[in-house]
Amino acid sequence: MYAIVEIAGKQFKVAKDQYIYAPKLDGDAGTAVNFDKVLLVDDGSAINVGAPMISGISVSGKILEHVKGNKVIVFKKKRRKGYVVKNGHRQQFTKVQIESIG
Repeated sequence: MYAIVEIAGKQFKVAKDQYIYAPKLDGDAGTAVNFDKVLLVDDGSAINVGAPMISGISVSGKILEHVKGNKVIVFKKKRRKGYVVKNGHRQQFTKVQIESIG
């Protein structure tokens, strides 16, 4: 059984006992979260597709920790002008364990 859920504007395919890295969510480690924007549910025998959301179905999970992603280097240069800028960025993520679908 799996579902496609919208979390913070991004879509994730989730299954029970799976870990996902979602954009940073409010809440501390150990806090339960509930995702109501379910777009699709597959229970093995039938597929339910929402238009655009499925009502009455939600996905629950638990926040495990807040982590940072890999560093992305932003490098800008204009040739023959002496202009060089180098910046780095690390995106904030929340590690969530999916506990149940339904």
